[in-house]
Amino acid sequence: MAEQTHRLVKEPRMTAKELADFMVASETARRTLVRNCKFRPIARVTQHNLAKQCLSKFFREGRSDVSGMHAEEDRLRSMLVDSEFERDLYDHNADYISRFAAVYDQLEFPSAEILAQGAPVSHSANGVKVNADLQFRLRRLTKTNKVKVGAGVFRYTKGKAVQPEAAAYHAAFVFGVLGATAIEPDQPEEKLCLVIDAYAGKTHPAPTDSTRRFGNMQAACATIAERWPNVAPPDGAVY
Repeated sequence: MAEQTHRLVKEPRMTAKELADFMVASETARRTLVRNCKFRPIARVTQHNLAKQCLSKFFREGRSDVSGMHAEEDRLRSMLVDSEFERDLYDHNADYISRFAAVYDQLEFPSAEILAQGAPVSHSANGVKVNADLQFRLRRLTKTNKVKVGAGVFRYTKGKAVQPEAAAYHAAFVFGVLGATAIEPDQPEEKLCLVIDAYAGKTHPAPTDSTRRFGNMQAACATIAERWPNVAPPDGAVY
């Protein structure tokens, strides 16, 4: 019996990043993206969770002292490992932190209280479950004592800035999902819903047409859910 290469995800599911990328992709790229969401590789994939945790802590602690980031980078690079994969994993996370530490002072950031990310947030839209993957929360009081909220997510691709339209859709999803799960009177605000490009040192707040974009993303989910049962596996996949 051939060794399993992929895991079949029976029900439509993807991340907010993947849905945002879907919105700006060509039709060919969309087919590949949905296929990769339905058939997840079994092989271990390098994740940036360690770097995201480090950056999240940096934001919550006031965004002024980079020594903690440099210390975490050094710790990851000196970690003892049992495999080449682990070495790559720690080095990639260290590269992520190093790059952000070099460009973080370019960020334009709103005036707001920064809080922990809280419980995981997901949103079901037209048959697709979408994970928001929030890294921290934002909260501010208006002059009339109304509570406005938001959240931040990190994106990082080594050697390349995030495509602005993909970031706009991603931030719009954050705005939309916070609105869908808001507890009165806490309401989301576009400028507090952020995608942070950790490579380019750029902040992408949710655009003013985020409600329209969020609606379009939910409509796209209907298309994804309709396609899902008929999406064929990659060539040679065993699942």
